[in-house]
Amino acid sequence: MVLGDSLSAGYGLPANEAFPAKLANALAAKGVAVAITNAGVSGDTVSDGLSRLDWSVPGDTEAVIVELGANDALRGIDPALTKSALDKILNKLADRRIVVLLAGMRAPRNMGPAYVKAFDAIFPALASTYPVVFYPFFLDGVATDPKLNQGDGLHPNAAGVDAIVSRILPRVEELITRVRKARGS
Repeated sequence: MVLGDSLSAGYGLPANEAFPAKLANALAAKGVAVAITNAGVSGDTVSDGLSRLDWSVPGDTEAVIVELGANDALRGIDPALTKSALDKILNKLADRRIVVLLAGMRAPRNMGPAYVKAFDAIFPALASTYPVVFYPFFLDGVATDPKLNQGDGLHPNAAGVDAIVSRILPRVEELITRVRKARGS
């Protein structure tokens, strides 16, 4: 399952071009058959993701990719609030013994150095606290590249999603390995 915002929901794209669908296709091409549910909601902050976590992540979920935080940064939400909500998400998933890939986010540089420093520290700090697979920046190689983004400059286009999938794939394979180890298969 991908618990996220518009970046995983596939804002502006057909459902088959959204991150979860393309990730499932990339894994299938490597002979790894997995069902990936898209639990991305455009506009969600980390607090929104926390508030819907219990009903968005069914009891039989084995792994979750947590992709939240972009809207917090764009709205200038206090990084302490973002970190607290993300900590609660990771804690709830750990309590449920769900294996997690934490996809990091970075603040836009125009938010000012103090905000950027505080926000950018959230994801590595939590990744060092929880036994998650960590991917430091979900939009690595895609952010600010006009060829990989839609006209709004914020959301990846289909080629941008392909770039994200290509870069994050080794970490997702590590996530799947951990799931298999946890279930003993």
